[in-house]
Amino acid sequence: ALAKTSGKDFVQFAKALGISHSEIDGKICKTKPGNSGSTGTTYGKYAPKSNITANSNKGEVALCGGAGHSSTSGNAQQVLRDFIRDTLLGHESENWPTSTGTDPKPKQNDNAEAVAKDLVQELNRDEKTIVAGLLA
Repeated sequence: ALAKTSGKDFVQFAKALGISHSEIDGKICKTKPGNSGSTGTTYGKYAPKSNITANSNKGEVALCGGAGHSSTSGNAQQVLRDFIRDTLLGHESENWPTSTGTDPKPKQNDNAEAVAKDLVQELNRDEKTIVAGLLA
C-alpha cells in the first residue's frame, strides 16, 4: 500500500509524524553499520543516491535503513527525519517508492517495503494506531 503513496504525500506524513511523535520517528529507517567487524561508528549516511562502493569510501545510502561503507560513512545512526531531509526532499519522484544509486543496486519498491517492515516490526500497538491515523 505504501508503494502506491506518492513521494510528496509520504514526505508530508513523515513530517507530521516527526513533529507530533518524534519517538516513533526514531524507530523507522534506522541506518545500519557497515560491513561486519565494524566499530559501530560506520552507519549509512542518507543522500539522494546510494553509493557505498569500496573505491569511493562513501557510505551514502538512499535506501531506508541502509548500511554504510566499512571505512567511511556517518558516525551517528540516522532515522526517518534524516531520510526525509537528505534523501526524499526534492527527490520524491526519484527515491519513492524505489531508491536510486549504484551500490547497492535498487530493487523495485525497496524504500516503501523497508518503511512498511519497520512500521510492522519496530512499533508497538499504540504506535501503529498513531501511524495508521496519520496515514489515513
